Amino acid sequence: MVTPLPRFRARAFRGAARGAPAEIPLAVRRTWQQPMLVAAADSEPAVPTHFLCPISLDMMRDPVTAPTGITYDRESVEGWLERGHATCPVTGRPLRLEELVPNHATRRVIQEWCVANRGLGVERVPTPRVPVSAFDASELLEAVCAAARRGDGPRCRELVARARALGKESERNRRCFVSASAARALSSTYCHLAGQRVVPATALEEILAAMVVFLPLDEESRRHIASPAALESVVSILSHSELLARVSAVVVLREIASSSDRQCLEAMAKTTGIYAALVKLLEKPVSPQATKAALVTAYYLVMHTELAASRLVDLGAVRLVLELLVDADKGATEKALALLDSLLLTCKGRDEAYAQALAVPVIVKKMQHVSDMATEFAVSALWRLCKNSPAEGDGCKAEALQVGAFQKLLLLLQVGCEGATRERASELLRILNGSRDGAECIDTLDFKALKRPF
Repeated sequence: MVTPLPRFRARAFRGAARGAPAEIPLAVRRTWQQPMLVAAADSEPAVPTHFLCPISLDMMRDPVTAPTGITYDRESVEGWLERGHATCPVTGRPLRLEELVPNHATRRVIQEWCVANRGLGVERVPTPRVPVSAFDASELLEAVCAAARRGDGPRCRELVARARALGKESERNRRCFVSASAARALSSTYCHLAGQRVVPATALEEILAAMVVFLPLDEESRRHIASPAALESVVSILSHSELLARVSAVVVLREIASSSDRQCLEAMAKTTGIYAALVKLLEKPVSPQATKAALVTAYYLVMHTELAASRLVDLGAVRLVLELLVDADKGATEKALALLDSLLLTCKGRDEAYAQALAVPVIVKKMQHVSDMATEFAVSALWRLCKNSPAEGDGCKAEALQVGAFQKLLLLLQVGCEGATRERASELLRILNGSRDGAECIDTLDFKALKRPF
């Protein structure tokens, strides 16, 4: 991109040549000679002013003309309209997105100028792709549904791949497909093909990948995927497919679970293999996005039914979540603590946590310096461990004191916390105060050294 010479600077130079003193803005008065030297050293051509977008003042890459006669770069003017403006930036007259017309003549002139100045380091502006219209999006989605009704899996996969590619080209295209109810059409197609059980898995994987592009899912879309055949197919992809397909599958499950739709959660909780597939993602992560999606999905399932907590604990979820917390980032820490706290609602979950050397040190460590949400879940998890099951809880209290829980809780109350977190922090202080005699505080711990071999 070539930096244009500002107009006021050009006027200043012309005035100096005539011998008349030029009026230079105060902000530039101290440094106006330095850009002259830089421009001379770089020897880059000045971009013609009519190639510049009035909004960004950069050379236009995809010029479009408004009914007012003003030409803008498409990205700049669409961004202007998306921010809530409904007028032409230059004239102030009413302007709508659909009124913008591609200015091919100006684009070709810009491209010719770039080619002519290639030897001076100017790169040619590529020919922009034509954006998708509402009619094009609707027509393509209808073709997808028609192919699904015929049971033509390969054709359906081809059309869905085209829609996904168009949606990823630009945010404008994606919004266009979302407005055309892409998620609903794709979820209906997935449900239809999954019920046939003879469609290649690649077609179903492509549909899931496209659905991720066109999120969020509305209620009807969630109900389509929550049908028994569709859920079994999604879980199968989550368990056995390639990496990208597994990421798409768990993201779709997260969208369904986080809606808190009881009917969808009930169907998910009864789906064979879903718990093992989620735990597998925690044990052998494929991407941060997939790990976080698995944590969120598991959390909502546990909050829906105690059966989910029991199954996850049996599959080793408590140990995996604790190990994940050691090096997790903020987002993963919040989600992992939420899942851990929900698992500790059950006796089985607490018994498993008592058996893990990492449990108390990690929870206490994450009690501060992450986020308010992480603090809330960490305090709640420690409260559940110290309050319940007295026999195991006594050892838990002593361990909490050793790793500095008492001091951190005092500081937390001094800094300020509200609601249930404050109540539980206060109760924890009373519980721990009775076990303080002889307890030694350990400020730092090597969490990895605490991991037990399995």
